[in-house]
Amino acid sequence: MNREDQIKNISTTLLWDIVIIGGGATGLGSALDATSRGLKVLCIEKNDFSKGTSSRSTKLIHGGVRYLEQGNINMVRHALHERWFLLHNAPEATKKLSFVLPVYSWWSFFYYGFGLMLYDFLSGKFSIGKTRLMNKQSVIKKIPDINTHELKGGIRYFDGQFDDSQMCISLARTSIFHGATVVNHMSAESFMYTAEKKINGLVLKDSLTNQKYYVHCKAIINATGVFADKVMKMDDEGHKDIVTPSQGIHIVIDKKFYTGQHAMLIPKTTDGRVLFAVPWCDKVIIGTTDGKTDSISEEPLATKEEINFVLENFNKYMQQHLSHEDIKSVYAGLRPLVRKKNIKSTADLVRDHTIIEGKSGLITITGGKWTTYRKMARDVVNKAIKVSGLPYVSSKTKSLSLIMQRNPNLDSNDEKIHPDFPYTNSDVLYAIRNEMACTLEDVLSRRIRLLFLDAKAAIAAAPKVCKTLQIELKQSEDWYDNELKNFYLLTSKYLPENIN
Repeated sequence: MNREDQIKNISTTLLWDIVIIGGGATGLGSALDATSRGLKVLCIEKNDFSKGTSSRSTKLIHGGVRYLEQGNINMVRHALHERWFLLHNAPEATKKLSFVLPVYSWWSFFYYGFGLMLYDFLSGKFSIGKTRLMNKQSVIKKIPDINTHELKGGIRYFDGQFDDSQMCISLARTSIFHGATVVNHMSAESFMYTAEKKINGLVLKDSLTNQKYYVHCKAIINATGVFADKVMKMDDEGHKDIVTPSQGIHIVIDKKFYTGQHAMLIPKTTDGRVLFAVPWCDKVIIGTTDGKTDSISEEPLATKEEINFVLENFNKYMQQHLSHEDIKSVYAGLRPLVRKKNIKSTADLVRDHTIIEGKSGLITITGGKWTTYRKMARDVVNKAIKVSGLPYVSSKTKSLSLIMQRNPNLDSNDEKIHPDFPYTNSDVLYAIRNEMACTLEDVLSRRIRLLFLDAKAAIAAAPKVCKTLQIELKQSEDWYDNELKNFYLLTSKYLPENIN
């Protein structure tokens, strides 16, 4: 993955079949779906791959247990099938994970047991493990820190786990391997039209060099998540917003506060939602919340109320009690929920994806969830083919293996970038040379997940990593100073003590 080579493709290609705006799970998934059908595809991302919602998940590949209560059976079934495809298409980047739901009343055994057995039943032949009831001793063995007061037992079930940002890099790499052109830090500035006011191209700008590019195409897919309305307004000034964002946050803690190797599902919080505690990269992620927000930002901010909600509900199930001082990092993400009539709470909105065809032919896809990215991509590429009159070829991605290359063996000093983490200078060089990392944030937030795992450790590692970037990219001292300044401003949003 060489960014300069990808940009050369933009300059030398006269006509694309499909241009995709958005380099998250949906956009990159669409690029892979389209290019594997033999179409000429360009995918651009304004910032970095998975900069938005796609890097801020709970790191789970799941059907959505909570959606069963909403009665969205079809969505859960589809997601469970997609879970199986993802686990099998990317075995190096995913794994099966055991979950325990602790039960504190006998009635809960029946209620949650039935629900999770239905969850397993809906997966059908794509099941990855049978749901089982557990006695009290078995629960304590799997979650040693569990609050045992009135504990009756538990229910064990299975879902999947992955690294969301690395999965996006894998999708980009696999798309390029199959012939697509994929570029980060490249924004869509405006659209171009035929005399009949049909969209047939767009103006791009490289945010690193300010160079502009004029590209022509047969179809454009808007896969920008919570920013879908903004792109649709570029095409139609009279467009009415369709996205209702929902904010979710996660906190990250040391394993000493949760020593079990199995994840935990907290089935009932103070407001009826569910929470997960998930071991990940030798830390534990706890989340997510689900609250309405009117603010759509590239860096959404967690609130103190959300953090307190997570701490309060996690502490009810644990012998040890967490405080703000125990949090290593806190991150927030926005879900692009489609506006529905007569529904006021974002927790009640279903996560099914929506595809919209504009008058100009612009195709927009929004909604959905990480696990169903492949199905979303298939559906929106089918739509783009139909709208643009491209020859139909069926999707190939159901059994298409994703390419993972995350074993850097570079001729360099393998010095750690931080003493408490395994990441080395080789990892940094690999991210720059092979994964299109262009900024300090690209490296420490998404190629190496240090910012998400421990914000203070990321701050400590930043000068050394930034110096490597400066040398590799042949940048000035002013660039170095500016990168550090921007990264320190960013990290302040991941530290709980700075959140109001």
